Amino acid sequence: MINPVWHGALAGLCALLVGIGFARFGYTPLIPVLIERDWLSAADAAYLGATNLAGYVGGSLLAASLARLLPVATLTRSAMVLTGLSLLACAMPWGFIWFAPWRFLAGFTGGILMVAAVPLMLARAPATHRARSNGIVFTGVGIGIITAGTLVPAVAGYGPMPVWLGLGLLTLLLAMLTWRQWAIEPVTPPAQAAAAPRNFTLPVALLLAAYTIDSAGFVPHTVFWADYIARGLGRGVAVGGLFWVFFGIGALCGPLLAGLIAERFGFYRSIVGVLLIKSAAVAIPLLSTHPVALAISAITVGAFTPGISALASGRVAELVGFAAHRQVWGWLTGGFALSSAAVGYAFSYLFDHTGSYNLLFALGAAGLFIAMLLAATARQKPAID
Repeated sequence: MINPVWHGALAGLCALLVGIGFARFGYTPLIPVLIERDWLSAADAAYLGATNLAGYVGGSLLAASLARLLPVATLTRSAMVLTGLSLLACAMPWGFIWFAPWRFLAGFTGGILMVAAVPLMLARAPATHRARSNGIVFTGVGIGIITAGTLVPAVAGYGPMPVWLGLGLLTLLLAMLTWRQWAIEPVTPPAQAAAAPRNFTLPVALLLAAYTIDSAGFVPHTVFWADYIARGLGRGVAVGGLFWVFFGIGALCGPLLAGLIAERFGFYRSIVGVLLIKSAAVAIPLLSTHPVALAISAITVGAFTPGISALASGRVAELVGFAAHRQVWGWLTGGFALSSAAVGYAFSYLFDHTGSYNLLFALGAAGLFIAMLLAATARQKPAID
């Protein structure tokens, strides 16, 4: 029988599976199909990816406030159902104007699920397994990426419609299966509730800056990767989907691996090391387009895209305690989302005017290196054990 703590972690996994894995990253392998079937132009497809990130900004910034107005169970259930409906709506080939509000909604609900669900699941975990539990929750992102990357090539011959329908129905099914789990909300221990630490310390500000700048390395692979393989290198939709699956395999293993690394080296050292490795991995396509090199890039960046989120979430709890975790995690998620949207639009503009994928990879790698330097300065004695 599964321990109730792990039931909670699995529910959190499902929340990120639909909110991030399906609603956001499920779109990436669909881009070349949408373009080839004339559902969208190349520029519109890129701008829709940025529109989804803009929705994520709104959801993540408002999630903490909404969680004070509504029970987390109601908020999370509503977000999962709305995510499913937004995916089903995208099965209609009615152009950019139709897609834009639904992609924005999918981003908005994804932001809510990230900020509302993750702290809830982290607070349920015992101290000895906190990093591991956090890692399990974030594996939902990788499962969603693998599912979409496998589904798209399999049904690409039938067009985008069955992909959208499949993702939407899977989301609604997972919402139903996890429905009861969200009603179990832990009570904050009185000692933590009574403490009122100053949350916006210098280490928190530096961590916020590092996590925000990480988005520069996040966008090239998560928005442009499948299209880069399929059209940029001329290797086709099937190969683009395959390399997106590689990204997903990394994203599946990365959070749990990051959790195990954090248990061994601590959250601080782990974040610094992961950002450095991720910077090098984003730069790999600048040096080689050999399939093995590209696979290493995809798997590594995939691993440390949700992996860095798992580490940052744990580091926030370590710095400010559980009582303030949702608020501060909302700041980090909102900052990341805002930066991701801005970088997404900027990179879409650059790509639209230059057609250069290499420029995007170079900027992404540089941004990650700067983020690593900032994270390295974000030291402070943990607020919790």
